[in-house]
Amino acid sequence: MRFLLLAFLLQTSLFMAAQSAAPSTLLLPDYLFDGEEMHQGWGIIVQNDTIVAVGPKQSLQRRKATETVSLTGMTLLPGLIEGHSHLLLHPYNETSWNDQVLKESKAERVIRAAVHAKKTLEAGFTTARDLGSEGAGYADVGIKISIEKGIIPGPRLQVAGPAIVATGSYNG
Repeated sequence: MRFLLLAFLLQTSLFMAAQSAAPSTLLLPDYLFDGEEMHQGWGIIVQNDTIVAVGPKQSLQRRKATETVSLTGMTLLPGLIEGHSHLLLHPYNETSWNDQVLKESKAERVIRAAVHAKKTLEAGFTTARDLGSEGAGYADVGIKISIEKGIIPGPRLQVAGPAIVATGSYNG
């Protein structure tokens, strides 16, 4: 038990040391929207791919950021979480669910998902929960891994793989 606790403490302290040594970026927009209020003169510090501080510019500038990025004329919307998405689908007014799942190739659906992931990130969502690949097997896992490797831009993903659906739930 002592060994496990010691190993955990050592691993935690090594992680914390690596985090504090990692380069950080101070982002300074004209406005920052925190999901409830619009703030003027606020910014955020990002280290690796994690937001580590948000607040008034004066309090953030006391920290040692490696780089400062001025976002003049912009509003920053950090850290939104999309709670229910299907990156491998597109709107039903474009193509019905049946046609997407039964007639579109898996390659087309994956390419569309890559575009959707980029647009989701650009809309301010840094994390998304994708709730089923809707007939595309584990393609959502491939999208997640491609984002993590930096191959395509997108938010951090929590994925489900093939959807589990109750019998008759898609009857319209």
